[in-house]
Amino acid sequence: MSTASVANHDAAHDHGDHEHHDNFVTKYIFSQDHKMIAKQYLVTGMFWALLGGFLSVLFRLQLGFPDMDMSFLRPILGGWIDETGHLDPTFYLALVTMHGTIMVFFVLTAGLSGTFSNFLIPLQIGARDMASGFMNMLSYWLFFISGVIMFISLFIKTGPASGGWVVYPPLSALEQAIPGSGLGMTLWLVAMTFFIASSLMGGINYITTVINLRTRGMSFSKLPLTIWAFFLTAVIGLLSFPVLFAAALLLVFDRSFGTSFYLSDIYIGGEALPNTGGSPVLYQHLFWFLGHPEVYIVLLPALGITSEVISTNSRKPIFGYKAMIISLLGITVLSFVVWAHHMFVSGMNPFLGSIFMFLTLIIAVPSAVKVFNYLTTLWRGNLIFTPAMLFSIGLVSFFISGGLTGIFLGSSAIDIQLHDTYFVVAHFHLVMGSASFFGMLAGVYHWFPKMFGRMMDAKLGYIHFWLSFVGVYMVFFPMHYIGIAGFPRRYYSFTNFEFTNMYTDLNMFVSVAAIITFLAQFIFLFNFFYSMYKGRKATLNPWQSNTLEWTTPLHPGHGNWPGEIPAVYRWPYDYSKPGAEDDFIPQTVPLSATPESNLPHEQELVKVELEIMKEEEEVLVSNDAKH
Repeated sequence: MSTASVANHDAAHDHGDHEHHDNFVTKYIFSQDHKMIAKQYLVTGMFWALLGGFLSVLFRLQLGFPDMDMSFLRPILGGWIDETGHLDPTFYLALVTMHGTIMVFFVLTAGLSGTFSNFLIPLQIGARDMASGFMNMLSYWLFFISGVIMFISLFIKTGPASGGWVVYPPLSALEQAIPGSGLGMTLWLVAMTFFIASSLMGGINYITTVINLRTRGMSFSKLPLTIWAFFLTAVIGLLSFPVLFAAALLLVFDRSFGTSFYLSDIYIGGEALPNTGGSPVLYQHLFWFLGHPEVYIVLLPALGITSEVISTNSRKPIFGYKAMIISLLGITVLSFVVWAHHMFVSGMNPFLGSIFMFLTLIIAVPSAVKVFNYLTTLWRGNLIFTPAMLFSIGLVSFFISGGLTGIFLGSSAIDIQLHDTYFVVAHFHLVMGSASFFGMLAGVYHWFPKMFGRMMDAKLGYIHFWLSFVGVYMVFFPMHYIGIAGFPRRYYSFTNFEFTNMYTDLNMFVSVAAIITFLAQFIFLFNFFYSMYKGRKATLNPWQSNTLEWTTPLHPGHGNWPGEIPAVYRWPYDYSKPGAEDDFIPQTVPLSATPESNLPHEQELVKVELEIMKEEEEVLVSNDAKH
């Protein structure tokens, strides 16, 4: 271990030595404790998930039952339900826009990374807290402010942003285009500015903490795959979110200051606008430079959680630990060079399209490595089907089925036919939306005992899983067929077209399945809040896991460990090791204490271990001298 790392660790230890006398405000509201901030992200994310899901129920009612009288929704939607009891077509676009924005950014980016990166990074690397507790707190409250602004936009007279979650210009750049392009679009841009600032602050904190605050012995080769995933997710966000900010800033200039970055040769009501020289395709390039890495900002944390849960509940070492890390690194790099596969129909040079098609198909390789390694870890393992394990297996299922349809969309020739149809909707809801959502739920079920000191009800967890798992496939599998048949996205009604009218029954089936799946999430909500107060009390290590977070007290205080932070001597996946007394060996158990199960190369590492122990003694002596 380097001198700098020892010094950093000393600083972290000193941080844990002084007592934190928190009042209600500093403990629960403006907390700088990473565990409380994680819970704030989680509960806020759950609120947004409910709201985003409710919006999807509203537009699925419109798609599945286009002739239905929706007057019963007037107390909620007010004037957006017209006198005949039908949903306003403009508000339908707003529902789709806000659903996408909420789910992608507020739930699966902030809710997922904000919760588990905050909660697990210090606990699993052996740190007292994040590198900057203040920046961590600020990150959450910027996210909260962003959410408040976005929420307010739902209630303004002209309605929220209505240009799709990608807010392409010129629709989003011209206030007179549609009602949602006015104040609602302005509020969307302001909210996203706060959100981007929040994400960047969080990312800087996560990266700095992982690099500088690892405990003694915790080399990068001993990090759990969860930490690798959170670390690389933060790197992706740090490099890509500023580009989205640039795109939004130029859009603000076009909307408010008369510039023409995205506008040219536009006529409204027969009158030519003065804007010339701009290109809406420029916005697409800037947006998708964030937009495709965003897929992996959402996916990688869920995959990291799944790696931990599957290994723990298979009672087997994760198969191909190094290959998993290399595949994460490969995905991180390749995610930045495939963005234009979203733009095959934008008029790009076919040769350039073929390059992006090649790169898109290559990114399937590291993704496939992860899938095969999950399956091989499960193969012949002593499987324990906890709710977290089921949701992790569900993620693998969605990752396979949704990933396979990505191969079709990655081919430029096929994508020209399928672009902007429900086939695309089905693809990304399976591979990105549902897979990541299941990873998030797996994480909640798995680390709930460490968060709250109690266990969630397993039976309710099983019911929640099966309703959600079957429901997701019932919603999105039929969408592939109606997409191949030519159903376009974002259409308010399909009853006016003969070629789409024949699939009315299938649309109705999808809508019913979507409503049932949404209602199933209330089982989870009840289980979550009931178990928080009335659940069975957890033991220190209920899953018999190897990672460091299970060495803390049942209710760890601010600083995590009451005394010395434990040192690490082995990798985190020593499960069912031949010769070992138990089927798990925590990272804190020295190799010298398990000679009966050590592999030949581990016997060589005993010498390194003795050096770590010597450093540990030196740190203890120096701390004693300070006191």
